[in-house]
Amino acid sequence: MTLQKRIMQKQIFFSILIAGVACLSSSAQDAYTDTIYRKFDLDEVVVTGTRTPKFLKDTPIQTRVINAKEIARLDATNVQDLLQQELPGVEFTYAMNQQTHLNFSGFGGQGVLFLVDGERLAGETMDDVDFTRLSMDNVERIEIVKGAASALYGSNATGGVINIITKKSQKPVTLNVNARYAKHDEQRYGGTFGLNGKHWNNMFTVNFNRMDNYDVHSASNPVTRIISTVYGDKTINFKDQLVWSPNKNFHLSGRAGYFFRETVRSADQPERYRDFSGGLGMQWNISEHDDFQASYAFDQYDKSDYQRITKLDIRDYSNVQNSLRLLYNHRFDRGDVLTIGSDFMHDYLYNTNLENETRNQNSWDLFGQYDWRISDQWEAVGAVRYDYFSDGKESHVTPKLNVCYKPIYNLSIRAGYGMGFRAPTLKEKYYNFDMAGIWIVEGNANLKSEVSHNFNLSAEYTKGHYNLTGSVYYNKVKNKLATSAPYFKTPIDKLPYLPYANLDDYSVCGGEIGAQAKWNNGFGARLTYAYTKEQLAKDKDGHTINNQYIPAREHSLNARVDFDKQLSKKYGLNIALQGRVLSGVENVEYKDYYDVSKGTITVEYPAYTIWKLSVVQRVGNAVKVTAALDNVFGYKPKYYYLNSPITDGVNFQIGMSIDIDKLF
Repeated sequence: MTLQKRIMQKQIFFSILIAGVACLSSSAQDAYTDTIYRKFDLDEVVVTGTRTPKFLKDTPIQTRVINAKEIARLDATNVQDLLQQELPGVEFTYAMNQQTHLNFSGFGGQGVLFLVDGERLAGETMDDVDFTRLSMDNVERIEIVKGAASALYGSNATGGVINIITKKSQKPVTLNVNARYAKHDEQRYGGTFGLNGKHWNNMFTVNFNRMDNYDVHSASNPVTRIISTVYGDKTINFKDQLVWSPNKNFHLSGRAGYFFRETVRSADQPERYRDFSGGLGMQWNISEHDDFQASYAFDQYDKSDYQRITKLDIRDYSNVQNSLRLLYNHRFDRGDVLTIGSDFMHDYLYNTNLENETRNQNSWDLFGQYDWRISDQWEAVGAVRYDYFSDGKESHVTPKLNVCYKPIYNLSIRAGYGMGFRAPTLKEKYYNFDMAGIWIVEGNANLKSEVSHNFNLSAEYTKGHYNLTGSVYYNKVKNKLATSAPYFKTPIDKLPYLPYANLDDYSVCGGEIGAQAKWNNGFGARLTYAYTKEQLAKDKDGHTINNQYIPAREHSLNARVDFDKQLSKKYGLNIALQGRVLSGVENVEYKDYYDVSKGTITVEYPAYTIWKLSVVQRVGNAVKVTAALDNVFGYKPKYYYLNSPITDGVNFQIGMSIDIDKLF
């Protein structure tokens, strides 16, 4: 054999050896990466950020997911309980008349869009959706996108989108029943029944909740209005969803739901809230690269007062929304995705406090998005949307751009800009309402749409047992929609008028840092800190608005440490201590809401912390027993002002969940 041939053989041998080692290294790296992604649930599929399915690890838009396992561990009754326990920078307080109000990193509930399986909710209570409608039974996951998302979702998505994704039945038969009991005779009962056949799937969910009214006690000499009675309620919720799939590429779905809530503030005249919802949907996978979706949604939210003596149920509010949606996706060979969609909604509002009692509006939009896979390291998503509203013939063009860069496999850096907008509602334009003898809330037909500019930057790093995240953002809002300062139209007016108005520039900036760990011995921990800084809005005369809603707390921290282990084939255990810490905040409020001529005063809401200790025992494959001490350190506010946390000490909770289909 010549020397040249021997050299060539050695070169071939070493080339094959190097290629084999590289291949083995790549396989080992891929296996290691997959293990990391599974440990932190980064291989979950999400849809909210781009309206197309993407792995959480690959989405160019920062998305927080609360999955079914976390929801079950927290044992939350509704979305309000869940978000406060899981997210820093989120606080629920009371508005007037003890309706719940959300502050979400500086944006109120009217600036955060809540969806259920991608569909909007009709109705509102003091500018927020009725959070009691959003029960946690049969929820697969909750996807949370912070920042302006109006380019994909339109009005109300200025501060973010919270999309609740429900479960689909995966087995031929599934049947779950669950119950929980807590302080103040709080009772919760629920059940889900699922059937899954070759060509069809059905899931039925029902839950019932109730809690008694109870009294709370403040110290003497409060500086403004306090709460003395916390009103409980009774709710009933039914949902059913049916999917028919004649083949793997075509799906038809139908859904229906009913919700009822009763709150007794007056024994002779309890308040009632109802919702009727339904919808039809179609998904057609035209080819490997193309799919088309169409849907119709109906949602009617009513309020009434039930007069026990006459047995009349008198409705004084109704919001009805009829929506149509078309969505088309095309996937290119290199991984790019083109999305084109359009929505039409007819919005009807009846309210005895509206001018002429009824108002209607049609809205229409067209949007497009391109998801560009530039390389394995770079991805960019750009979108633009056009919205038109018939009332006032107002239109908006809304863009967004997000970029994701992965310098190494386990580090993602995301940056983006999004424009948000919120069109004035029919209520804000045409309302005229005596607010409990305090003032007359007055609509303004000349309101302009609120427009925001959101800039954000985030990074996520995962290695071994650890996951680190960090983000910063800045929101600039023009023509913020809110109520302005009260005034008297004439000297003989007995009540002042509280008008809706566009406020001068408002901004909020902040950031979030999070760290979590999951070890093989079953222990886990998470720590997340959020900073929020608001520049309070002013009216056109330069006066700071006295807001009934509490400003965002500047510092908030959520922490959790838990142990989760399957100790034997028949027994598993989860023990968790979870809490939140919020800094103090001040708010300028009226000394006497019933006599605003007495002027204003600065109300101090002190820092506080609330912790929950829970134990979940898994017995066999079918039974879970939950016990918890909520507010384990017994925190009580000194004064129960409107925006104080409404808790009166330690709350013991005990519950059980049984998957009956797994018993046999």
